[in-house]
Amino acid sequence: MIALTNGRLYTIEHGVVEQGTVLMDNGKIAAVGTDVIIPADAQVIDVEGRIVTPGFIDAHTHIGIDEEIHQPIGDDCNEMTEPNTAELRAMDAINYRDLSFQDAVEAGITTVMITPGSANVFGGLVAVMKTAGKTYKEMLLNGEAGLKMAFGENPKRVYGEKDKTPSTRMATMAIARQGFYEAKEYLNKSEEDREFSLQTEHIAKALDGGIPVRAHAHRADDIMTAIRLRDEFNLDLVVEHCTDGHLIVDELKEAGVPVAVGPSLSNRAKVEMENVTFRTPGVLASAGIDVAIITDAPCTPIQYLPICAGMAMREGMTEEDAFKALTIVPAKILKVDDRLGSLTAGKDADVVVWNNHPMEIMGRPEKVFVNGKQIV
Repeated sequence: MIALTNGRLYTIEHGVVEQGTVLMDNGKIAAVGTDVIIPADAQVIDVEGRIVTPGFIDAHTHIGIDEEIHQPIGDDCNEMTEPNTAELRAMDAINYRDLSFQDAVEAGITTVMITPGSANVFGGLVAVMKTAGKTYKEMLLNGEAGLKMAFGENPKRVYGEKDKTPSTRMATMAIARQGFYEAKEYLNKSEEDREFSLQTEHIAKALDGGIPVRAHAHRADDIMTAIRLRDEFNLDLVVEHCTDGHLIVDELKEAGVPVAVGPSLSNRAKVEMENVTFRTPGVLASAGIDVAIITDAPCTPIQYLPICAGMAMREGMTEEDAFKALTIVPAKILKVDDRLGSLTAGKDADVVVWNNHPMEIMGRPEKVFVNGKQIV
């Protein structure tokens, strides 16, 4: 049992608590507040007014399947052989000892979503993991946490160069619709009459909101195409990247979709990123849209996630919204907010003590706990 005392607690869901205590026991947060009773056998750590936060969450990465220093051997991000590879799972290719996990936890990032790349219309299933643990099993939270899809430049470029379909946005959407119609027909048959297809099984998981669709969409027209697909098949949609989001605020608000914005700490790597700006998260959050900030690591190195939030604050995002964009909003998007995303009794003891404000350039973790165990 560990008690962090005299902290400035950014609880996320219950405001900022001055000179507060976080009590951790058996991997969980046992109590939070100014009147916490500390058992006699607890290890007491006086954090002397330091900022204490829940562990940060990056809701869109490729760490462990797109290894930075082991190319091409460590690149398992895209199976560029067919535009529909929904049968794949990111969890089956993750090197959980990749250095990016160490980079993440040392930066106060304790949970990540890992997704296949965006070469294919259907990329496969995404995984949610802790960034520290003795074994892969201990780190994995959910190996089937969403269905990755891609709109825009990438599928048409990859397959256009192969003289295969899709070479246009029209064909991308046709493949997407065909996949969901086939899944509907598949589900309408009895189990005895179905010819089993792992690919179709995974698409069927996303029908009627069974698991979310994680839609790669930068440009405004591609974002609206993803929303149109959502409406046609009653999908649970998250818009990933959302580079043009600030240009279609009203449409996104009307659609009621959460967004994961980034990578913004990068150059305009392709046409669909023409309007990239750190203003986007703040503009969307101020309109009442649920916003997570992401790195798309290794596109932006994962350890710079807090800096990305700081840049968004510089461009107008409120401090409160910036903290939410790294904690409770991504937790909700990943459907782990019952366990993560705030300093709340009963949630996992993923807790970070900072030497300075996390989103300032001099901010860095002094202590990082994952499941109540001190990692840093």
